[in-house]
Amino acid sequence: MLINFKPRSLEIFKNYDRQRLQADITAGICVGIVALPLAMAFAIASGLPPSAGLSTAIIAGFLISLLGGSKVQIGGPAGAFIVVVYAIVQQYGVGNLLLATMLAGVFMFLLGLLGLGALVRHIPVSIVIGFTNGIAVLIAISQLKDFLGLAITDLPAEFFSKTNVIAHALPTIHLATLSIGIFSLAILIVWPILNKYLPSGFQRIPGSILALVIGTLLSQWPELHIATIGSRFGDIPSYLPSPTFPNFTWHSLAAIIQPALTIAVLGAIESLLCARIADSMINDRHNPNQELMAQGIANFVAPLFGGFCATGTIARTVTNINSGANSPIAGMVHALSIFLIMAIAAPFAKLVPLSTLAAILLYVAWNMGEWEEFRRLQHFTANYRTILLATFTLTVVVDLTVAMEVGLLLACVFFITRVSSLTHLNKLELPTALSHQSIEAWSIQGSLFFGSIAKIEALLNPHKTQPKILVLDLSPLLNMDTTGLEALETLQHLLKRQQGVLIICAAGIQPTSLIHRSGFDQQLGEEFLLADRNSAWTLAEQLLTCTPLASKETPT
Repeated sequence: MLINFKPRSLEIFKNYDRQRLQADITAGICVGIVALPLAMAFAIASGLPPSAGLSTAIIAGFLISLLGGSKVQIGGPAGAFIVVVYAIVQQYGVGNLLLATMLAGVFMFLLGLLGLGALVRHIPVSIVIGFTNGIAVLIAISQLKDFLGLAITDLPAEFFSKTNVIAHALPTIHLATLSIGIFSLAILIVWPILNKYLPSGFQRIPGSILALVIGTLLSQWPELHIATIGSRFGDIPSYLPSPTFPNFTWHSLAAIIQPALTIAVLGAIESLLCARIADSMINDRHNPNQELMAQGIANFVAPLFGGFCATGTIARTVTNINSGANSPIAGMVHALSIFLIMAIAAPFAKLVPLSTLAAILLYVAWNMGEWEEFRRLQHFTANYRTILLATFTLTVVVDLTVAMEVGLLLACVFFITRVSSLTHLNKLELPTALSHQSIEAWSIQGSLFFGSIAKIEALLNPHKTQPKILVLDLSPLLNMDTTGLEALETLQHLLKRQQGVLIICAAGIQPTSLIHRSGFDQQLGEEFLLADRNSAWTLAEQLLTCTPLASKETPT
């Protein structure tokens, strides 16, 4: 069933007044100021010019708020994408990155249109924590070059090559660059603490803006030779570029399907995780499918203006909520604020030192990681620990795609093992009248599926002499898949060959539905599919005292 396209912004006209509008405008301006340095920093860390980050924050940020399923979520470039985008740029080039982002937008839109948003939210938390912490480590490592001022021309995307290049370049540390980086990082750490003791007017100043301004002023002494945005990327345009569709061939399109899937899955997880956090803060409930459709549109449109991947961002969304936002208007104002600042202050942005931007990203990486979870691992099961650590390790040393695949595979294997361990075959005590007859009675408890078939192997042994009547009580059976159904069909055939009869009783709603839909009830004989165990005992007595009844068998 296709999902209706209904953005939350359509609801703003209900009880929306001047006071709420003022609160949204104030919140939007505040979060726009916070988002400005992050947009440039995320783009540079991803191997792109800072203008790409600004375009993403403006175009994608506006569309996500306008069309999304959350009232207060802020969209834009995110730290989680840095590692993925950098690797795509290194391997496929910027043009194919834009194409992969647009293709990811199509995938995300289809996920929402088909109503699969709820499924994305159910990815195990151990996987989410594992790759989030892994991404945080990779972001931190990628910023060491600019933070330390290392003489590195090209930083590889692969983990071991990257760390090897950084290690060999450590003797080239630029002390002035390092000093500004440390000072900027200190501002970011100390400012939230000092904020509590300052007048309310100063409390609204984001630490990242303060670090940006002070770091820029300190780096202006020519003798220091500090690398800046301008020295590496040149001037930042004060306007958005005209929309341009990236060139592509069918060969290149096929090559970037896997990166596009990675972007789509990561963007879906990040955006819906962020929306859930926002819901808990404002006592609301977002529409996950609408959110995915909005994310898809934003990721398709942003590359047309030179932007790249966008998703919901937790830090900016929390800032938006804390600043008093109460509708998607705040998110749209945030995007317009970045546009106005870019139009006015673009000539000054080229003076920003790269070491200050690196310090901002180091601070972001530290805050995005859930490091406490490593200490708490001892309180969880071995399965949980294995999934989290495997996902974390593979994210760091291999790549996010492999980490997600292995994490999900481990989660599935452990889940199957766990569920199958709850499945039991229990022998039932027969009534006195049947106790000395050629009859057996069993019950199946739990779930009869492909992972638990081995639990009923005792009944499926072809060399075993079967009883004349076998009663199977399915009342404790929660569910059954087609593999479980096939096992029952095999059991019925074994009994049939030895002139035996299978009686099934007390099956629940799901197993009964599968039995009827598959036609097994006709093959078994509807008179041998009973509602309760007492009816099974009665039928067994009749079969043992009267002429034996042969079960029906239809050709397959």
